Amino acid sequence: MYYRRFGRTEITMPVLSCGGMRYQYRWQDLPQSDIPAADQANLEATIHRAYELGINHIETARGYGSSEMQLGQVLPQLPRDRITVQTKIGPAPTGEQFLERFNISMNYLKLDYVDLLAFHGVNTPGLLDAVLKPGGCMDAVRKLQKEGRVRFVGFSTHGPTSVIVNAVETGEFDYVNLHWYYVNDTNRPAILAAAMQDMGVFIISPTDKGGMLQAPPEKLVNLCAPLAPMQFNDLYCLSLQEVHTLSIGAARPSDFDAHVGALKHYHDIDNTIEPVQAKLYDEVVRSLGADWAAAWWVGLPESTEMPGEVNVQEIVRLWTYVNAFDLTEWAKGRYNLLGHADHWQPGNNASEFDDDAIKAAVSSSPFADRIPGILRDAHKLLYRAPEKRQSES
Repeated sequence: MYYRRFGRTEITMPVLSCGGMRYQYRWQDLPQSDIPAADQANLEATIHRAYELGINHIETARGYGSSEMQLGQVLPQLPRDRITVQTKIGPAPTGEQFLERFNISMNYLKLDYVDLLAFHGVNTPGLLDAVLKPGGCMDAVRKLQKEGRVRFVGFSTHGPTSVIVNAVETGEFDYVNLHWYYVNDTNRPAILAAAMQDMGVFIISPTDKGGMLQAPPEKLVNLCAPLAPMQFNDLYCLSLQEVHTLSIGAARPSDFDAHVGALKHYHDIDNTIEPVQAKLYDEVVRSLGADWAAAWWVGLPESTEMPGEVNVQEIVRLWTYVNAFDLTEWAKGRYNLLGHADHWQPGNNASEFDDDAIKAAVSSSPFADRIPGILRDAHKLLYRAPEKRQSES
């Protein structure tokens, strides 16, 4: 395992973290006695395997159902000074309510303190305000820090880049959990803003949200060879020194293997990924044209600035990588959350829009005249019955 300084926390962070949203038994709280022994044994084996590999950062969330409770059966077995534990709790209307949620988490985890506590899902300006308002969640966490129950505070986000940058620039947070992968460069400005604040940067779900790379299409497999697509994506993310760790959402002990295998290239990342990047870029050029490859993202506002809050930026991104890399199943999953996942996947799909209004809103795009047609094509390609977030399943 390799490690990076996790920003101003000074935590020595493994470049791979053990994410806690795939090995739990249920997405709802339930008694420990209801957990099948085989499921609990699998979770514990996964944690022990992570620790053996040097993956000593274990993260979970109050919103991950039985994850915290099940981790509470194994974390106290590990040397506390050799593990870094993070949980995440959604913003609450008052500081007192946030403390109640925090105490539930700690009772489940069976720990005296957590190293990292994130406000889960700071996706809108309103949620950021709820965290920072006087007497609110942040004041409650500052109290917990004084008591020694929380070391460092951050936030996780699925929100627009502008919201993330605004949160980062408050200076109130020590780290951020966000999305950024080869097929999603949108949040690069937020990562660079975090670096300016010397914040830790944790990448959420690079394998699944980065293209469902656990089950990649044959075309992408061939383009990424000799690396597996998930290995290329891991190395691509780690090529940015401002990124410190990637969440590996392991469902079983063997799920770490391919990711750890990628680290044999850790000291030569740029030379390893450069030929793969060239092949991927060339395929975008071949599929969609050199002009598109060079600037498809330019002039596409966030959904809050679009008529009907159509998430043009996201839809065009999905359409691009479906056409270039055959990432259809991944794109369908992302597309059909639009309009059905609240602030966790902001904006609406392209089922209804006015051509002229869209063209006017994207007038800074070199492809403004093409965007309405692309939206229709994307809807035809990707629409199916609306998806639910995993936590709602």
